[in-house]
Amino acid sequence: MRAIRVAGVDIGTNSVRLLVAEVSGAAASPEIRTMHRIMKITRLGQGVDETGSLDAMAMQRTAEVLRDYRELMRGEDVMACEVAATSAARDASNAGEFLGLVERIMGTRPRVLSGREEAQLSFLGSTYDLGELCPRRDTVLVVDIGGGSTEIILGRDGAIVEELSLDVGCVRMSERFLVGDPPRAQEVREMEEYIGSVLCPHVMRIAGFSPRLMVGLAGTVTTISGIRQGLEEYDGDAIHHSWLSREEITEIYRFLQALPLAERKEFMRLEPGRADVIVGGTAVLVVFLRELGWERLLVSEKDILDGLAITAARGCGA
Repeated sequence: MRAIRVAGVDIGTNSVRLLVAEVSGAAASPEIRTMHRIMKITRLGQGVDETGSLDAMAMQRTAEVLRDYRELMRGEDVMACEVAATSAARDASNAGEFLGLVERIMGTRPRVLSGREEAQLSFLGSTYDLGELCPRRDTVLVVDIGGGSTEIILGRDGAIVEELSLDVGCVRMSERFLVGDPPRAQEVREMEEYIGSVLCPHVMRIAGFSPRLMVGLAGTVTTISGIRQGLEEYDGDAIHHSWLSREEITEIYRFLQALPLAERKEFMRLEPGRADVIVGGTAVLVVFLRELGWERLLVSEKDILDGLAITAARGCGA
């Protein structure tokens, strides 16, 4: 099978990520050889929940990272690239200005993904290599915790049967509820109650699909996995398809929320830039596991980036 060198760029609320990969068999049975997987925290969505618009400095930080990504892609002779923007760009009143800036840098206008499009790409990227972890005809539940929203996707045999986009993410929850340093118990309690209220109307419908496997995606989940394993630096091979129990996640969550931000950054050497939003993100994960009645989940490093890369390769006929 012919391999196509492609890239996916995910411009999220909290971070901007790049995957450069060689993809073959994209039409039916994708195989991906990762060349570069990079994440830079730019906080594009900083303050959007309060002001309704993207901050000028946040847009500039994001633009600088995208320029670096563009040069790397040129050096690797990337044939095709899919650029996507998610929650922050959907919600902001000045999204058009930002999208124009991205187009001037990347040479293509980013796709502002709807909740359903985001779900489809995340599901594709996170499940294409599950193999025997999820036997055919079994339903898999994917939970993708972003900065501004969380996507819940249920699928079977590669096809989505249900998807939900809920406005609870690590940045949004942290900015809305967590004022104290460390957060006060009342703030944490109100945050958990709010997350539960957003999820509660959907619990029975999710359970009705009888999923056999839960897969957790994105920075909050991979960071928690790295903490549990005691990793000193990011190791995608160690994190991908590792398991996290609800008890382990809850223990780490209670530990992190008790630390002042400065101590949390020192402890989180793996991802210090995520220290101020990790409590909000982990709260989403803890509440979801509790309300859905799950005791453990499978961690996936593969996510929407891989879905974008597969999509780019399909556009080239790979």
